[in-house]
Formats: sequence, C-alpha cells, structure tokens
Amino acid sequence: MTPTRPLTILIAALGGEGGGVLTTWIVSAAESLGLPVQSTSIPGVAQRTGATTYYVEIWPQPWSALGGRQPVLALSPGVGDIDVLVASELMEAARTVAAGFVTPDRTLAIASTARFHVMDEKIAMGDGRYDAAKLADVIARQSRRHVLFDMDAAARRTGAIVNAVMLGALAGGGQLPIPVAAFEAAIRRDGKAVETNLRGFRAGLAAAQDAAKDIATTASPVAAPAPSAARASSLADLERAIADLPTAARDTMVRGVRRLAHYQDLAYARLYLDRLAPIGAADARAGAAGRLLAETARHLALRMSYEDVVRVAQAKIDPARWSRIAAETGAKPGEPVIVTEFLKPGIEELCSILPPWLARAVLALAERRGWLGRVYWGMEIRTTSVSGFLRFWLLARLRAWRPRSYRYAQEQDAIESWLGLIAQAAPRSVELALEIAECARLIKGYGDTHKRGSDNYRLIETQVIAPALAGRIPLARAADAIASARTAALVDPDGESLARCLAEIGSLSATRIAAE
Repeated sequence: MTPTRPLTILIAALGGEGGGVLTTWIVSAAESLGLPVQSTSIPGVAQRTGATTYYVEIWPQPWSALGGRQPVLALSPGVGDIDVLVASELMEAARTVAAGFVTPDRTLAIASTARFHVMDEKIAMGDGRYDAAKLADVIARQSRRHVLFDMDAAARRTGAIVNAVMLGALAGGGQLPIPVAAFEAAIRRDGKAVETNLRGFRAGLAAAQDAAKDIATTASPVAAPAPSAARASSLADLERAIADLPTAARDTMVRGVRRLAHYQDLAYARLYLDRLAPIGAADARAGAAGRLLAETARHLALRMSYEDVVRVAQAKIDPARWSRIAAETGAKPGEPVIVTEFLKPGIEELCSILPPWLARAVLALAERRGWLGRVYWGMEIRTTSVSGFLRFWLLARLRAWRPRSYRYAQEQDAIESWLGLIAQAAPRSVELALEIAECARLIKGYGDTHKRGSDNYRLIETQVIAPALAGRIPLARAADAIASARTAALVDPDGESLARCLAEIGSLSATRIAAE
C-alpha cells in the first residue's frame, strides 16, 4: 500500500540530556536506509519550566521507490498528528497530552516515570508535587499505546545518558520502519562513548519490549530508608507493634519509623509511635477506619524529620549523591569530578543549632540591631576537597546534638500543639480533624520558606482552627473554612489570598456570634 503521510515523532527532553544527539541518531538511521527524513528543534526555557522539543518526520518509503517524487515534510508538529511521543520526564509527557499532541487513535506514548520537579512544584508553599500516578494515568488513557518505565534509573545503571535509553525505547516501540541494527549502527557512526551508549540503548530496548501496560506497574514510588543490619531487630520490634493497626495506616507508619530512625535514632522513632497512640484511639472512637491515623502519621513523619543544617550536611556528603552527579555529568570511572556548594546561611540558620538560651539571646540582639532577614554569609564550599568535606562531615556529626538545639525545641513544641488540635477536633468531626492534619503541608523547608509557612499556619490556627473548635464557626462549615484558608496560603506566597480568605471567614464567625 502506498503511504499517504509521513511518520511523525515528537521528542521532549530536558537540558543536558542530549536531545539533539538523539535526533541526529534517528535521522542517521533513517538516512542509512534511504528514507526521506527531516528534523527541527524548538529550544526550551531555563530553570525547569519546560523541555526542548525535537520534531522528526520520516517518509516510510525509500527514495528509490518514489520515482523522483519528493515528499513534503513539515517543520513543526501538528495537534492530533503525532505517531510517537518520546519524553524523558513524566510531566513533559503529560504536557504534550494537555497540548493535544497525544491522541487515543494514533499516538504511541513512550515516557519515563522519573520526575524532575518543575518550578511550580518547587516554589509551592506546601507539597506542590503533582501526583505521578495521575500523570501516568492521563498519558495511558489519552494514547493508543503507552510504554512507561524509569529511563533515568536505566541510564544510571548502564552509565549512559538518558538519550541512549530513549532511542532504545523508540526502537522497541515497533512503530518505525527502522530495524534495531540501523539504530545501533547510527550510534557507532557517531563515534562518541559508543559502548556506553549501546548499553543504554539496549536497556531502553529491553524495557520497552517488556514494559507492562498496566499503570500500576509503572508507578515510581520513593522507597523509605531501609534499616541497617546492625539495628534491624530493634526496628523490627517497632514494626511488629504496628502490625495490628488499621491497614490504611500500617504502611505509612512503617515508613515513618524507618525514616525517623534513619534521621535521628531509634528513640526518636519510638517517640513517633508514642505520639500517634492518642490519634489512633481518637480514630477508633470516631469510626474513621484508620483514615485520620494514616494522614496524621504521614505528616508527622515529615514534620519530625524537618530540614536543618545537620540534614543538609548529611545530604551534601551522601556517597549516593556523588555517584548520581558523576552519572549525570557523564564522568568516566576514575575521572575527577569537582562539586562546589553555594550556600547563604542567615542568623536564624546559625542559631538553629545553638542551645536554646544562647540562640534566644543572639536572635534578640539581631532583632534589636535590625539584622534579621538582612545579614547573610555567602559561602562557596568545594565538597570534593578534604577541607570542604570535613566541614560538612562535622556538621553532619551534630546529629547527636540536635535534641539539645534551639530548632529542635521549637519544632517539638509546634508538633505537640498541632497534634493536640487534631485530637481535640476528632470527637467533633473526623473531617475537621483531617483538615487540621493537612495544615502541616504549610510547614516545610528552612530559612525564609519555613518562616513564611509557619507564619501562615499560625494565622490559620488563631483565626480559623481555634474559632472552629470553640464553636464560633458552624461545624458544618468549619472543615471547608480550614481547607479554603490552607489552599489560599499554598497558592499565594505573598499572603494576599490568605488575607482575603481569613477576612471572609472572620465575617462568618462574627455573623454566628451576632446571631447568638
């Protein structure tokens, strides 16, 4: 049958992933078979707000069969006209779906389940991450066929850049009139990191051929830190204590104790379970079937493993991080890699690890002098040097000191207050208690981000949660009021939306008091 249209390929790749080289390989493979082919690219933008897209059109007949005729190939993709999408990141694949390029009647969607968070996710006041399972589900439902797997993991495993894995997945998709051998020959002709790229190509090829089409198998959950052999029995004792709890909360609490034992020690993980005991009792009395316990357990684990200079230092010298950086930069075995950290701590960050009495004195002095929010120390520390490594290593060793620090005392007091509000709300309404638990999303990070989130939480606590628990806001509307205030705080870092929302809720409370 004589073809009536070219085969169209849309590629979405992030900076540094070799999207241009990938396009060159595809064009080279097509040309080696005598197929008419054309490619174009549209540069993306910086700071992870979008991908660079590459567009390839291949006429599925060789020049020799065209009898001198010349096919017309387009320079840009058309909505609803894409045969194959290849994306190195899940959000970028979902964006092409939203733009209308991926369609159920035509498109084979090949995408990585790996996430590299976009700016909107990073700057959100709370947990702004998009649900990876929902993104994958959208891609699966809107495409004719889909192949989803973790291309980033495959690239790290083989030492290749992700573009080689993408090429293998494209070859394994079976949509193009180009055999595997032609793609491998294109890599060899390129002559750069041939063996490494071939390993990546074959990993992508195998994954595409073996990938299950059930979305449940394509999810990419983050594994909780596993216990070390030296303390496995002790952690096992804590995990056994969780075994009889409601199913809805069990997995979350197991992850929580593992996370906190890794973050601090076994006693801190035990404190986590002790704090959840009253919440579990309140959940059972309210007949919540573990919902309240599960949500509180999830947020409590995150709040108790708050970000501080000790945790940052641990992350900076983590051997897994250096391995990842070496893989991402394409460093060969034995090749030196230099890592420089750019830091800008302020007075609050430095005081966070001081004893409470000393930190309060320093902060009071800094506030009188107008230094808070104005005085910072810019630092450039080469982590891969002996002196730089030792500086972070010494900070990481302060983990044992952490329970005696100013920041620790602040966090524990705030956590106990938050848990008390949840326990107080549960007998009145499970939904009200759940909304209070969700307010923990406001508090994250450190420095200015942590301060803004904590300030917003305190406003919501005093102007919405406290009036709701005191009965000054109708119970039927209290949960919605807290949810609205929390959402307003999360979507607007400047606080204007929250101020308007709190004003409206205040009017509701005043009306209730006047009516009484």
